[in-house]
Amino acid sequence: MIHAKNIHKFYDKLEVLKGVDLHIKKGEIVSIVGASGAGKTTLLQILGTLDKPDYAPDSSLTINGKNVLELQDIKNDNSREEKTFKIITWTGSVYIVLLAIYLLFFRTKIFDDTLRLVASITLFLPIITMLFYYNRYFKKKSKQDRILSDFRNLNLGFIFQFHQLLPEFTALENVCIPAYIAGKKTSETEAEAKKLLHFLGLSHRINHKPSELSGGEQQRVAVARALINKPDVIFADEPSGNLDTHSAENLHQLFFQLRDEFGQTFVIVTHNEELANMADRKLVMSDGQIIS
Repeated sequence: MIHAKNIHKFYDKLEVLKGVDLHIKKGEIVSIVGASGAGKTTLLQILGTLDKPDYAPDSSLTINGKNVLELQDIKNDNSREEKTFKIITWTGSVYIVLLAIYLLFFRTKIFDDTLRLVASITLFLPIITMLFYYNRYFKKKSKQDRILSDFRNLNLGFIFQFHQLLPEFTALENVCIPAYIAGKKTSETEAEAKKLLHFLGLSHRINHKPSELSGGEQQRVAVARALINKPDVIFADEPSGNLDTHSAENLHQLFFQLRDEFGQTFVIVTHNEELANMADRKLVMSDGQIIS
């Protein structure tokens, strides 16, 4: 299901992930624990394609048979191409302005015809160069981003510590959003959303907005939203960290119920020892590495 090899991540000169290897089977519930700053959330974001690792010759990340690093194109230094484009844009703009000033204030009648000819030729050179880099980098990047976004929306689900529900929409509407983004029909989407909300014990709350729901109810709506596209993997980052003890226990039991009912794989970053120990496997991180 998930195969990760030699995953590295730097923030400036700080190495947050130091060659992480990971294998998670389909239908597993895996918890990731460790002290603050160990790299847990960074690893989860990379596994969930919300961030990308730094390039290493033998790095790999495969999710459900899909080569994620190929979509992210980590081998190419995109930041360098973007900087080059910006430099060319600024240089070209300055050149055009200086040329315009020269033609307006310093030209002589003798060289008028020559200057017009030179200007007509050279004026378009920076523009052509900028367009070339735009087509080479930004269009390619835009296409890759769309492919990666589609893959993420259809194959991965996310549950965060703070539910991230949109306050202006009802519970039902919040759950439907990922399916609408995927282009699914409204009637089918709403039927599936109602089914999920019923399964999660929220049938009587489908028309309520987040402000009218308790913390536990809001988090269950977020769970339903994560499930609406029937993703293969659910990534959860401190999912019960903002809940009271009773609501947290209910949420923990819910993950196992969902695994049994829908067959999803769960990867959960948590400081909650009870949840961590309930998982099929507990991975311990320290100083950017999995130590057990």
